[in-house]
Amino acid sequence: IVVAAGKGYGNSLTQLYYPQAVVVHQLGTVYVTDAGNHRIMRWPNRAIQGSVIIGGSGEGAQSNQLSFPVGLSFDRHGTLYVVEWKNNRVQKFNST
Repeated sequence: IVVAAGKGYGNSLTQLYYPQAVVVHQLGTVYVTDAGNHRIMRWPNRAIQGSVIIGGSGEGAQSNQLSFPVGLSFDRHGTLYVVEWKNNRVQKFNST
């Protein structure tokens, strides 16, 4: 059963390019590090397409950009932490 993407590799909202990590959060929402597209994607339970919640505007080192995200985790307050391979950093994003 495919729960996110599955339409080949690419950068549309139904595709991923080198997904690296996944977290299933509250109510079955799926979060994926889309390393090749330098973004974090979110799929609500049973969604047909995802949404970009962080990054997605090209590779970079600004606070709103990512460079090959490879890991992610939520703390108990809903804060998201993202590990970036090429920027050698962990960024913290408050829940929205």
